[in-house]
Amino acid sequence: MWDMVFDFGKIVVADIVLSGDNALVIGMAAAGLAPELRKKAILFGMIVAAVLRIVFAFGATKLLGVPGLLFIGSLLLFWVCWGLYKEIKNHTDEHAAQALEEAGDPEQGYTGAKRKTLTQALITITIADVSMSLDNVLAVAAIADGNERVLIFGLGLAIVLMAFAATLIMKLLTKYPWISWLGLVVLLYVSAEMFYRGIFNPVHGILAYANQYIS
Repeated sequence: MWDMVFDFGKIVVADIVLSGDNALVIGMAAAGLAPELRKKAILFGMIVAAVLRIVFAFGATKLLGVPGLLFIGSLLLFWVCWGLYKEIKNHTDEHAAQALEEAGDPEQGYTGAKRKTLTQALITITIADVSMSLDNVLAVAAIADGNERVLIFGLGLAIVLMAFAATLIMKLLTKYPWISWLGLVVLLYVSAEMFYRGIFNPVHGILAYANQYIS
């Protein structure tokens, strides 16, 4: 029971701290548009992020069961941790909160002559969504470790946070930076655990695969 509670707790923290990237890119891309186009861009970004998380989630659970990919996934997750560390140092959450506020307020952001089309903004958002959704799903799938209830909870929470609470979360992380640092510690723990399993897991670890190949 406590293992399940611990996993749910790790999911919540990971989803919160990893929502900053998407919020920043969506907010900045939308803020550069004319006021009447911003809501369309933000809605598009949220929908694409949600769809990608669903697709990547089911793909990740299958792929992490392939020998060797669990180890590769751990290295990718360590890279996510390094990116999160740099974002915390650069106060990304504060910039994301400001970008989302400007995008949602027609009196703020860019209001001059058109300098970016809606299509250009949507392309920027889509490219960012692909990378950032994969980061989020990789962390959630690693924590879930095949548990469908934990995976569905993490996936659903990530989508809800993106759709309804992005600005609030960014303000929360700006006001309480320790939450971001806690999230980094959690992700490092998940990465290290995934790294260990990626090497020594009797079914999916690279050592088991090497032994099977040699024999």
